[in-house]
Amino acid sequence: MRSRIQEFLREDIGSGDITSELVVPDDMMARGRILCKEDCILAGAEEASVVFKELGAKAVLVGKDGVPVKKGEVVLEVVGTARSILAGERLALNFVMRMSGIATLTRKLVDRCSNINPNIRVAATRKTTPGFREFEKKAVLLGGGDPHRAGLFDAVLIKDNHIKISGGIEEALKRARRGSFTKKIEIEAETPEDAKTAVAAGADIVLLDNFEPQELALLSKELKRINPNVLIEASGGIRPDNIEKYAAGADIISLGWLTHSVRSIDFSMELERA
Repeated sequence: MRSRIQEFLREDIGSGDITSELVVPDDMMARGRILCKEDCILAGAEEASVVFKELGAKAVLVGKDGVPVKKGEVVLEVVGTARSILAGERLALNFVMRMSGIATLTRKLVDRCSNINPNIRVAATRKTTPGFREFEKKAVLLGGGDPHRAGLFDAVLIKDNHIKISGGIEEALKRARRGSFTKKIEIEAETPEDAKTAVAAGADIVLLDNFEPQELALLSKELKRINPNVLIEASGGIRPDNIEKYAAGADIISLGWLTHSVRSIDFSMELERA
């Protein structure tokens, strides 16, 4: 995390904060507070504190990531030179705004779906912001969701193009199983026939892509009759306004919305001379 934050600071500050260097004395001390401007699940406060610490300021967490906060609550306090606080203000706010938006939406969807299926998992996808994936996935976790795979390196997920290139579902599964006996094998299916073939061929997880909720629920029952231990993941076309329709028929619901279309939560920083 620290190295990534250093990289973000270099991107933003570059050769120097020319505005602060012109108008703020270099020895002026200041005190800042980050306030939440709407109810939310807090996330990114830890990262925000590291931003200020990297700039030589002292940051104290008031709020705790993963916990609800109310409008008007202070989540972080910082003391240091005015220049250091001003240099980190935007990056720190970007962290808490973006990550709290993801955590808040995730918690809402998990709660809504759990009322229908207590064992459901709401998962993220790889549709993340380049360079910011680890923080977006962390925010999903803080919201009570599942981050899914971190990248191409840590899970076997056979998609439609893998199937086409390798010569079909059964061949793709056979090759994956031969090459990795320690990992679960997940495969995407776009038709009921493909899904049944995948389960019969030994898939551990079947991702049902772009199925209607009722069709998915019926197919899920059929697949579990073939293998009661198979996990069913619903994905494709799932949004906050229709996610509950999939909860009864799936073990996992994954949606890119959590990271590519989420609304950031509003936070602000108040600054005064120390």
